[in-house]
Amino acid sequence: MVVTAASILLPRLELGADALRLCLQISVAITAATLFLSALFIHRIVDDRRQIAESEQRFRRAMEDSAIGVAIVGLDGRIKQANPAFAAMLGYSRGEIEALSFPQITHPDDLSIGRETMMNVREGRISSYHFEKRYLRKDGTPVWAQLAGSVIRDEDTGKPLYLVSQIEDIDARKQAEARIAEAETRWNFALTSAGQGIWSLDMRNGGTTYSETWVKMLGYADGELDGDPDRWLAMIHPDDRERVAEADRAHLAGETAFFEAEFRMRHKDGHWVWILDRGKAIERDGEGRLVRAIGSLTDITERKEAEARLMVSAAMLADEKERLRVTLQSIGDAVICTDAANRVTFMNPVAEKLTGVEVGEAMGKVLGHVYWAVDEESGQRIGLTRPSASERPHCDQNTRAVLVRRDDTRCSIRQVVSPIMNDREEFCGLVIVFQDFTDARALQRQLAYAATHDALTGLANRSSFIRTMEELVDQCRRNGGEHQFMFVDLDHFKAVNDTGGHAAGDALLKSVADTLRNVLGPEDIVARLGGDEFAVLLKSGAAARGPIAARSVIDAIRNLNFSWDGRSHSIGASIGLAPIRAGCGEVDEIIARADAACYAAKAAGRGCVSAAPDEASSDEISKEVPPLPLAAAS
Repeated sequence: MVVTAASILLPRLELGADALRLCLQISVAITAATLFLSALFIHRIVDDRRQIAESEQRFRRAMEDSAIGVAIVGLDGRIKQANPAFAAMLGYSRGEIEALSFPQITHPDDLSIGRETMMNVREGRISSYHFEKRYLRKDGTPVWAQLAGSVIRDEDTGKPLYLVSQIEDIDARKQAEARIAEAETRWNFALTSAGQGIWSLDMRNGGTTYSETWVKMLGYADGELDGDPDRWLAMIHPDDRERVAEADRAHLAGETAFFEAEFRMRHKDGHWVWILDRGKAIERDGEGRLVRAIGSLTDITERKEAEARLMVSAAMLADEKERLRVTLQSIGDAVICTDAANRVTFMNPVAEKLTGVEVGEAMGKVLGHVYWAVDEESGQRIGLTRPSASERPHCDQNTRAVLVRRDDTRCSIRQVVSPIMNDREEFCGLVIVFQDFTDARALQRQLAYAATHDALTGLANRSSFIRTMEELVDQCRRNGGEHQFMFVDLDHFKAVNDTGGHAAGDALLKSVADTLRNVLGPEDIVARLGGDEFAVLLKSGAAARGPIAARSVIDAIRNLNFSWDGRSHSIGASIGLAPIRAGCGEVDEIIARADAACYAAKAAGRGCVSAAPDEASSDEISKEVPPLPLAAAS
C-alpha cells in the first residue's frame, strides 16, 4: 500500500529517488512485523487448543471415572451427557438416560424444586445450586439424591449455556434418618399425647433429669431444669407444697410403696399447670438413703378443668332442675313425664286435677293407668309410644283428644306429646302436655256449625250447599248415577212480611224449613239460599222421584197453617227441577236451569212444578220456559 501510494504521489511532488527508497524501507518493515505477529498469534492459538484438549480430557476422565453421578443438562432440562455412575444409580444404560430429561426422571412431588432452580438460572439469579430431591429409577421406585451443580455461562455475554450437575445417592441415609425420626416421633407423640414426661433422680450423677417433652410442657428448654433435686418443690403452688412435701417424705422414709400426688406447678410464663406425679425409689445406699428414683409426670390440667366445669355444670343443672320443677308446678298446663319404659316419672298439680290421680299414686305406674286419651270422633285410644328406629322423633299434636278418667267422666283436651332423646339419639321417654279444651271445643263446634248453617232456619247455608253440590257433580262425572236438584221459591211471602213484619217473616221461614225437613227423606239435603229461596238435593230414589217429591213439598207448604197476631196467612211454593248427571255442566249452570224452570212455574200461575232440560243453553235459560204437564198437578 505504501509503495503504490509513493508511485502515484512522488512523481507529482518531485521528491526524487531518496524519498522512494524511504517508502520502500517502511513497506518492508511493516510487512516483516505483520508476519512476526501472525506467527505469534498462530502459536498462541495452537497452544490454547492444546490446553483446551487437555482440560477436556481431564474433565472427561473425571466425569467417566467419578463414583457419583455427573450430568450435563441443557436449559430445557434435557440430559446432554451423563456418566456411567448416574445411569447406574437410576438403572438405565447411558444411551437410555441421555435420551431423557430431568423432569421425566424426577419424582412428581419434587418437580417444583427443579422447576424453581431452572427459572432462577434463566433469570440470572444464581450461578450454583444445591438441594435434595427424589428421582425415579427405571423400575419406578424412588431414590433420594443430593444435587450440586454450577451454571456454565458465555464469557462475553454472561448468558447461561448449560448446567453441570453432580448427583449423589443418599437414599440409604434418608431411609435411616426416616426410621430414626419415626421412632423418635412415636415416642415423643406417645408422651405428648398422654401429657406425660419422665424424670430420673441419680444422686451419683448430679441430681434430677427431665425428658424433653416434659420441660417443653412447662415452657423450658431441654436440660434447663436438670440438676438440683429440690428445685421441683420450689416450683409447686404454695397451697399444694406442704401436702406434696409430706407425700415425698413418707415415701423416702419407706412408709409408702410409691410416691403419688396431684399438684400445680408454675409454667415459665407464670400460669399454673396441674400435674400428676408418680415415682418410686429404685436404689438406696447401705444406710437407707435414696440413691436412685424414677417416675412420670402427667399433665392433668384439662382433666382438672373438666372436673371444675363439671362441678359448675352440676350446680347449674341442679339450679335449672329446681327452676324447671317450680315452673312445671306453677304453669296452667298439665304435664306428665315418662321414662323409656313408659312409667310415670313426673306429674304436676294440674295433671293431678285433670286426671283425678294423685302424684303419689301415679309415680312409677305405667302411663295407661293414669292417662287414657281417645279420639273424639272414632273413640279409638290415642297411643303414646316410643318412635321406631326408622321414624324421625317429632312432636305429636292432637286437638281432638278426649281424656277418659277412672270414674268414666270425660273432658276434651288438647295434647302435645314430645319424645325425649339423649345426645346419642336414644329414646328416653315422653313429655305429655295437655289442657282442658272442653269449652274451646264447644266453641269450635258452634263456629263450625255457624259457618255451614243458616242462622235463622238451621238449614245448610248457601256456601256449604254449593260445596256439597260440587262434590255430588264430580261424583256423577266419575261414577255415573243421577240426582235431582230442586229450586224452591215461596209464593205470597212478601205479603206476610209486609203485614206481620220481619218477625213474622222469620217465623214463617222457620216453619217452612221444618216442613221441608219433615217431607223429604233423611239423605236429602235442604238449604236456604237466601230470602224466601230454598234448595233441595234429592240424593235417594230414582229420577222419577223428583216430580213426586216436588209435589209433596208444594202440598205441604200450601197446607201450612201459619198465624201471626191472630191472623192466618196462606202461602205457596213454585219449584224448578234440574237433573244432576254426567254431562250436566257446572253447578252454577244447574242452578241457573232450575231457577229458570222455577220462574216458568211462577209465570204459569205459581204453586206448580216445572222441569228444565239438563242441556239448556244460557240463551234458553234466559227465556221464559213454559211449565211441563207436571204443573197441572198443583
